[in-house]
Amino acid sequence: MGTFGAIGIASTGMTVHRKWLDAVSDNLSNVNTVRPTGEAAFQARYVVAQANEYGAQGGVQVGGIALGSAEGRMVYEPDHPLADAEGYVRYPDIDMSAQMTQLIMAQRGYQANAAVVDRAKESYQAALQIGRS
Repeated sequence: MGTFGAIGIASTGMTVHRKWLDAVSDNLSNVNTVRPTGEAAFQARYVVAQANEYGAQGGVQVGGIALGSAEGRMVYEPDHPLADAEGYVRYPDIDMSAQMTQLIMAQRGYQANAAVVDRAKESYQAALQIGRS
């Protein structure tokens, strides 16, 4: 694998990690979304990654998005405007600490792939300098 192959593979990793960051940020921004009990709760998004085979070139791609439970959590809030006759509303079943862990992992993966691109670029520039000598 040459320098450009490393950049190509790392860029696929960056794309998947960016989509993962997008999904986690969407989940975190909707953690307090309230719905009436007759509606489905916000469903958390989870990125499904899969290997990407391009002949000799590898990498990764987003294979799809998995959705969390639509049932959510029933919370007793009788003063909420969306509460049913019994005083319940529906919140998404999203664990904030698990999402923050996912956020850190996705961020670190993105940074690692960006570092690979930087190192490959530096290697290519060094090879060009040697060729000029």
